[in-house]
Parts: sequence; C-alpha cells; structure tokens
Amino acid sequence: MNETSRRGLIVINTGPGKGKTTAALGTALRAAGNGMRVLILQFLKGSWHYGELDAIEALGKALSTADDPSIVIRQMGRGFVKVGGAETDPEDLRLVEEAWNEAAQAIASGEWDLVVLDEINYAIGYKMLSPEKVAEVLRSKPEMVHVILTGRNAHPSLIELADTVTEMREVKHAYQKGILAQRGIEF
Repeated sequence: MNETSRRGLIVINTGPGKGKTTAALGTALRAAGNGMRVLILQFLKGSWHYGELDAIEALGKALSTADDPSIVIRQMGRGFVKVGGAETDPEDLRLVEEAWNEAAQAIASGEWDLVVLDEINYAIGYKMLSPEKVAEVLRSKPEMVHVILTGRNAHPSLIELADTVTEMREVKHAYQKGILAQRGIEF
C-alpha cells in the first residue's frame, strides 16, 4: 500500500445485535488517542445520561488544548421516537433536521478528522431523514475525513457507498435470561 491510497473512510456499523455504538465509540477513542479531532453526534439519544458522555468529556479535556477539545460528543435528540403507525412528533423531526444540518456542516468543514453519526440509520429508516441527502454529503466530503454511521437497517444506497460495513448479529443476550441491562457495560 502506498501513501496515495490513504483517504478518509466511510464505515457503517449495522445489524440487529448489540455493539454498534460501542464499536464506533471505540474507534473514536482510538482516533482521539492518535491526535485526531473527533465529533460524535447522537441523532436520537438525548433523554438518558450515558456513561460514555462523562468518559468522553473527561478524555476530551485530557487530550485537548485550552479551548480546542479533541473529542466532542453531542446528544441531538430527545430519546426514543414514536414509530410503527404513530405519527412522528414534529419536534423529533425538527431535532433530526437540526442534527443533520450540524453533521453535514461538520463533515464538509474538514475541521474534524472523524465524524460519528450515531443512530443516523434509525433516523433514515424512520423516514425522518433522506438517505439521498446523506449520500450526497458523503460523496462530497473532504478526502481525509472519516465518517462512521451506526444503527440497524442501514440503507442499501449507503451500504453501497461505504468502504467498510460491519453487521452486528446477536447470538445470545443476558436479557433473555431475565438479566437487566448493567450500568457501565450496556449504558
């Protein structure tokens, strides 16, 4: 491999199993540890406080210069959205549009080495965001900007566009034995 083959990748973590966001956050931490600037935008999460918020804030402070954080995470939604026959709340639509506008600007700006679009596949699948809009921005991104998209049911056009696609598949889950989600492991 020669130096000309280096470029920003489009990565998708999808599938019905657990670990899509966790894998993206692991990559984000690796990138920040290598001196890259990382922006994580969580499209639907917003009403719960996740452990990764505190960890990333602390890491961002540790790796950053005065007012220039190397890793930033922003919850852009309100939490779970109504789907399956229920009309989507206009406020959720507005928040997804706002998140997408910020994401598109961040990708195009070239200020970030890695932009993680957490749960964007859900927003697309719920018809809250057009896959064509997303594909257009990804096709025109600066050459060295990496982008990770997470969430179940990634749109086929985005899978086609991506460089790397990983599908998480559940083999077994503690919940099936009646074990509740464990703080620090699952949230």
